[in-house]
Amino acid sequence: MARSIKPTTKSKATSAKSPLPAGNKAGAAIGLSDLEGKKAPDFTLPDQYGNPVSLKDLRQQGDVVLYFYPRDMTPGCTKEACSFRDQLVLLRAVGAQVVGVSADAPASHRKFIEKHGLTFPLLSDSGNQITRAYGVYKRKSLYGRDFMGIERTTFIIRRDGSIRHVFPKVKVNGHAEEVLAALRERD
Repeated sequence: MARSIKPTTKSKATSAKSPLPAGNKAGAAIGLSDLEGKKAPDFTLPDQYGNPVSLKDLRQQGDVVLYFYPRDMTPGCTKEACSFRDQLVLLRAVGAQVVGVSADAPASHRKFIEKHGLTFPLLSDSGNQITRAYGVYKRKSLYGRDFMGIERTTFIIRRDGSIRHVFPKVKVNGHAEEVLAALRERD
């Protein structure tokens, strides 16, 4: 069941310094594909254990596959996470690491990781500050009900902090393989 959240008119992404648009101003949609080549908003978020994880530190280890997903334990999110888990050896072989982000609390992430044997961190953006900074916190509609939520989106971020590729409105089937193929392409 989707959570109903009142939309805000101003981004609270204080820890995300970036030239990227922080919200949906005057009803204009953010063109996520236009973000390719631009600097990714930096962040520090708690992982499943409550430990702070920053994009800056992640980038030092290689390219970052940063995927935003709506909610732990839901069918689509579970399938996506398990697909990344199953492709992780190949993703690491091309110098990338995977990190998931949702608004769920660290305790929820721990249960999700334990239940499905996930081997990569899940970060908690409980205030949706970073999802707003990346332009993935959007108005959604389900069964005639409008609400704000996270649109399933994946970013490949280079070591230098620039966004290499954006996968908006992700369809879960085959997505991890699609990300791997994009990582294997040379710029």
